[in-house]
Amino acid sequence: MSEETAITPNDESLVTIASFQEPLESNMARMALEASGIDVIIRGENANSMIPAAFETQLQVRSADEEAARAILDEVQSSPATEQEVTEAEIAAETNGQ
Repeated sequence: MSEETAITPNDESLVTIASFQEPLESNMARMALEASGIDVIIRGENANSMIPAAFETQLQVRSADEEAARAILDEVQSSPATEQEVTEAEIAAETNGQ
């Protein structure tokens, strides 16, 4: 995981690691990655909210975090988290960020 400054949409080292039709799915993946200390950007979230069938959201991380992020997403997809686990991870991420 990268020790750099906060990730920005203009960061040239960003790579797309997943695409989602539903914004909820991209946000669940974002929470899993952020709970593991990986900064994430979701591209297309606002456009997807307006016309979901026409746009996918893209989950992007720094290239230095790509391998770890893909491994986390693979793990999450093979054993989906419960709502309680997601809530706990989100609380932990917010607590660590303060």
